[in-house]
Amino acid sequence: MNAAALLNAMTDKMRWHQQRQDLLSQNVANSDTPNYRGFDLRPIDFAAELDGLSLPPVRLSTDDARDLAGAGGAGGSAEPEQQNNFEVTPEGNGVTLEDEMMKVAANQMDYQAVTTLYTKSLQLIRTALGH
Repeated sequence: MNAAALLNAMTDKMRWHQQRQDLLSQNVANSDTPNYRGFDLRPIDFAAELDGLSLPPVRLSTDDARDLAGAGGAGGSAEPEQQNNFEVTPEGNGVTLEDEMMKVAANQMDYQAVTTLYTKSLQLIRTALGH
């Protein structure tokens, strides 16, 4: 397993969340500006960044015959769908403050999850090295 590549991918993800936070805060700051249209970043393809890593497959197992066996795999049927918000104020502003605040909150939670994973990964590496 290439730990350095995994840490680099998580670093890229954290930077993406920081840049997205900047754009979302600009949208919130300009929510009353006439003719302003909000911006957002294209989602980062974290799976593509991990494709180059030689990660072992994750398999669900049971310890007891009474346990339910998990159905793993990436073959889900859910397809991402682009949601369009066409709400425009009379001044021509295309930013909905409530939507932007929801994006800000979700972005903060995702950033916190990645930073926690990054920190735990570093702790595991330090433990493995005996530091």
